[in-house]
This record gives sequence, C-alpha cells and structure tokens, in this order.
Amino acid sequence: MPINEKEGVIRKEPKTATERTDLAKDCREALKSTMPMLLDGMDNAVNRAYAAWPDRLYLVGKDGRIAYKGRPGPGGFSVRELAQALDQLPK
Repeated sequence: MPINEKEGVIRKEPKTATERTDLAKDCREALKSTMPMLLDGMDNAVNRAYAAWPDRLYLVGKDGRIAYKGRPGPGGFSVRELAQALDQLPK
C-alpha cells in the first residue's frame, strides 16, 4: 500500500522461522509494545485454524479458550467489544 511505502514499513515475506521472528521483533520495537506476542509457525496452522486473514482480534483466556473473537478487520475491529471481553475475564 502507498502509505506503507511512505512510512517505510514494507517488508519481504519471511521465508524462515528466524526471519519471521526478526520481523516480529522489529514490529514490536516499532510499536513500543510490551504485551506478550506469539508467532505462528511457518506452516501458518494458527492462521488457518482461526481464520485470521485479513485481520482479526482474538482474546485468549488463561484457560486457553477463546474469550473473544472479533469480526474480520480492519473494518470489523471493535475496541469497545474487546475491552468489554477483557473486563469479563476472571481476575
């Protein structure tokens, strides 16, 4: 996308797990994110299992179950719904 070119965020598709990990680290640093990050394997099994394309927000509870599954994004993203789901998680 043109905005990605302008912002300098165009990256090649990773071909190895190391390249994928490096790309994720770069992204985390650029976003100054401190939340845990999990990466899909090179087989993209999680992407296929959760229908994560094009983008989707998921909230996974401590029990490993899906506590919230958002609609496809970015148009389907609802920060309010995600926040409500977070509030409903057991403390």
